[in-house]
Amino acid sequence: MTVPQPFQYQGSKRALASLILQYLPASTIRLVEPFCGSAALSIAAAARGRAKEFWLNDVNAPLAKLLSLIVNSPKELGKFYKELWRADHEDALEHYYQVRESFNRTQDAQLLLYLLARCVKGAVRYNGEGLFNQSPDKRRLGTQPETMQANLNAISALLRGKTIITSLSYENVLANVREDDVVYMDPPYQGVCGERDSRYFSGIAFDDFVAQLAVLNLKNVRYLVSYDGRLGNRSYGRPLPAKLHLTLVEIEAGRSSQATLLGRDEMTVESLYLSPALAEELEVLPTVHRHRRDEQMQLMEKPVPYGKAKTPKRVS
Repeated sequence: MTVPQPFQYQGSKRALASLILQYLPASTIRLVEPFCGSAALSIAAAARGRAKEFWLNDVNAPLAKLLSLIVNSPKELGKFYKELWRADHEDALEHYYQVRESFNRTQDAQLLLYLLARCVKGAVRYNGEGLFNQSPDKRRLGTQPETMQANLNAISALLRGKTIITSLSYENVLANVREDDVVYMDPPYQGVCGERDSRYFSGIAFDDFVAQLAVLNLKNVRYLVSYDGRLGNRSYGRPLPAKLHLTLVEIEAGRSSQATLLGRDEMTVESLYLSPALAEELEVLPTVHRHRRDEQMQLMEKPVPYGKAKTPKRVS
């Protein structure tokens, strides 16, 4: 069984999901994603039986609605997509712009699926008014309807009946997590976009986010955060402060496409922070995961039955 994806989504942790899941306790009941995006980590966790329940949240309301349709109404959504995709042949570019204009006017989540499948490199862009303004990829027409339907069906089978989906502020979500939850946070990287950037529907303030993590520490909540990184010798963003007592795991994610084009040997490194409660439970030490092709291919593994996965105490 392969791990399905609903659409390409820039910044998605799909390629790193198998590695990040090494730091999810085998006893996890509910996995909470306050910044879920394409829900790549939860989908991968469900495929491997690493959690029984899921809470997906994104402040982008149409995106959250789209995820709800994927989980709860995959056949109807797939049919809508197929009809919209078929209308794409005569004048593909003009059709895309018409759909984009309609989405910005109506905020219809079904239209968003087509835009995400068809836009350049799955790179979402919003203007200052919060309107979707990414251009179409001129080289392709987007995911084939048959492939899309198969992905929608597979994701629904993994998450339906055990997932709640909301569009709240991340602060609201964190205020309502349970003691036995594990929280995975992948907010807009402040090192890349600051507090506002066209790549994200909404940014967050660094100091406010740090304050929220401090509150979670006081409650002994187990959480993981992907938040900053570096490319070669260039760092992106302020590291989360030492006062939070987080354990840093650096993940080499491979050479960036830009570095490859320029003939540079610059490795992209992403930071994964573990909360004190989680690091203590797993006995994890600060470490660096070296980039290996086989780690990138682990998404093709068969799912592991819940409770059977072994979490390494010290990962080298």
